[in-house]
Amino acid sequence: MPADWVLVLGDQLSVSNPALARVDRANAAVLFIEAQGEASHVWSHKARIALFLSAMRHFAAELREQGWQVHYVPLDAPGPAGLGERLEAALRHLGAQRLVACEAGEWRVQEAVQSACQRAGVAGTWVSDSHFLLSRAEFARWAEGRREFRMEHFYRWMRARTGVLMEDGEPTGGRWNFDADNRQGFSRGGPGTVPPPLREAPDTITREVLALVQTRFAAHPGALEDFAWPVTRAAALRVLADFVEHRLPSFGRHQDAMWEGEPFLWHSLLSSSLNLKLLDPREVIEAALRAWRERGLDLAGVEGFVRQILGWREFIRGVYWHFMPQLAADNHFGHTRPLPAWFWTGQTDMACMRAAIGQTMRHGYAHHIQRLMVTGNFALLAGLSPQAVADWYLAVYVDAVEWVELPNTAGMALYANGGRFTSKPYVASGAYIDRMSNHCKGCRYKPGERLGAHACPFTTLYWNFLDQYEAQFARNPRTALMARNVARLDAPARGAIRAEAARMLEALERL
Repeated sequence: MPADWVLVLGDQLSVSNPALARVDRANAAVLFIEAQGEASHVWSHKARIALFLSAMRHFAAELREQGWQVHYVPLDAPGPAGLGERLEAALRHLGAQRLVACEAGEWRVQEAVQSACQRAGVAGTWVSDSHFLLSRAEFARWAEGRREFRMEHFYRWMRARTGVLMEDGEPTGGRWNFDADNRQGFSRGGPGTVPPPLREAPDTITREVLALVQTRFAAHPGALEDFAWPVTRAAALRVLADFVEHRLPSFGRHQDAMWEGEPFLWHSLLSSSLNLKLLDPREVIEAALRAWRERGLDLAGVEGFVRQILGWREFIRGVYWHFMPQLAADNHFGHTRPLPAWFWTGQTDMACMRAAIGQTMRHGYAHHIQRLMVTGNFALLAGLSPQAVADWYLAVYVDAVEWVELPNTAGMALYANGGRFTSKPYVASGAYIDRMSNHCKGCRYKPGERLGAHACPFTTLYWNFLDQYEAQFARNPRTALMARNVARLDAPARGAIRAEAARMLEALERL
């Protein structure tokens, strides 16, 4: 009988999992649990379910090959649907006395595991997650006494702390970030030839999982025909090498741009591998820096990529645990409107939303600007419920784990927590999307029109939002210019915008 059981959750698939290092392999066993409730807690995309299940099964096989004793509870094993209830049943069945686990990536899951241990009379031990460059405790010390949480301050602190892109105590290149160089749209000719990302063909285990998901979760959103996400560390390393070789050189300048028929552009597609912990952030950062040093890649693009991992990823994880569980309930603007049905299909006349949601349903993927300035921007302007929107983001993206999804949704995209770690609401009219994409060219709506049959919903709702929250925008230096712009409108113009916005919101399902 093993003295210790190590619980490995679906986003902890690394041989460097610190819970494995905490026990004596000769007197321990590893426990994996597949739970129907984890797929239905939110209405998960088929590709997201398949990614987690396939990666878990591959990692369990890898641990067996390394000599670990593994007990695996598959999805079709009898018993309750919930993770906590299945864990409790397994602990009782196995006669476990002690359970060791790496910190969970979701508040709900950590609570469920703790409760299961208590009900089963098992001593549970949480181990700090060494995957991240900063522990929860270290972030708490950074946050102590701060009135404002700003990623830029945190990022500079992390640069100084780690020495990444630093020379003699100063930022390499003389600047902390190169945002101004990394926010360009495409010319009329578009992106040109984009090297396609490396896509991993499903192996036997993955094909079995795909068949299982297609049958068991047939009613769930999304498609599986194009499933090619890395499900092993070896595959993730190949995808990393392919990105660094072929797309990192052109990544930076147009990282915010969008183009019809180009769902991936020069983006890395590494977030799912990082969030399942098939890759370590340190090796990803080092791969980019090595390419910069040895091949003379553009510093602006490399810094922009490094900032996403060293800065934003670590910051978001820290604020998630700092502000939970309140973060999940925050609703600064009091928005309650439900999601229109086309959020699950992409069947809307808005070309930008159709593209972003369409590729999401096909691949389980959209890049950060599509999430922030298309779907997120629309959700905020339309007054959609933050909780409903957060559940949607958690459901539809293969890289979604709540520690990263919820702060990005509630804090960044929806401003639902009132700016406790973001400096302003990220809202924009159709003009922004027109500048950063070619979506508007073939759209029935016109980005420059806010009234009439061809009025762009983004534009109308943007001006309506400014009108509604003008006083808040005027008090914030970063949005004061927006407030001054809406202040120039006379009463009849404001009334017309309000009426047009009300008509659009009433007909939301038909936009």
